[in-house]
Amino acid sequence: MSIRYIFFDLDGTLLPMDQDQFIRTYMGALSTYMAPHGFEPKQLVKTIWHGTGAMFNNNGAASNEDVFWDNFTAVYGPDVRQQEPIFDTFYRTRFADVKSSCGYDPKAAQTVKKLKQMGFELVLATQPIFPAIATETRMLWAGLDKNVFKLYTTYENSNFCKPNPAYYRQILEKVGAEASECLMVGNDVTEDMIAQTLGMKVFLLTDCLINKEGKDLSGYPQGNLDALLHYIQSM
Repeated sequence: MSIRYIFFDLDGTLLPMDQDQFIRTYMGALSTYMAPHGFEPKQLVKTIWHGTGAMFNNNGAASNEDVFWDNFTAVYGPDVRQQEPIFDTFYRTRFADVKSSCGYDPKAAQTVKKLKQMGFELVLATQPIFPAIATETRMLWAGLDKNVFKLYTTYENSNFCKPNPAYYRQILEKVGAEASECLMVGNDVTEDMIAQTLGMKVFLLTDCLINKEGKDLSGYPQGNLDALLHYIQSM
């Protein structure tokens, strides 16, 4: 079956970044913003990491959003949900400060636009540990129009995280696609190339490569965005 759907990772794929630097900048900005609202920075960061770990281990019984906030309220109490709008305000006003930790490659948006014009259905398969507002903001940093994507994953609409194959299976169900007609493009060998186990084709973007497990990469089609276009056009 020919490829009809192309799934893209965001961070490190369409949005160049050093992941560790991004996380440090993000956590620093968020904890500084929330401190005047009664959140001691070290405790807040610790609680966020705990909630993030819970999302990574989500078994699918609830959304990642509910799993995160269940962990958050276990520390700060149920009334903390009333302060959720303050977090939303951070993403609307101060999250932009984190942009400095990311790069920008105009070829990313150009490639996405070209593939859309070629008739492919596009999915932004980004790790769904952020609320939609944060994901949409990072898309803007990459020069992307959210409307070109049939779906983009957030903690509100996902019940799993990468590298759980169920994350990709849920996307397939949502968009009504067969694994054999999909290509997953990403920079993280563990989180993105796992899609291959479902029968999806994969392409490894190497500009911001993450290979924490030191896996052999020789079996993956790989390269930069130009190489990706060539690979797709030659399929």
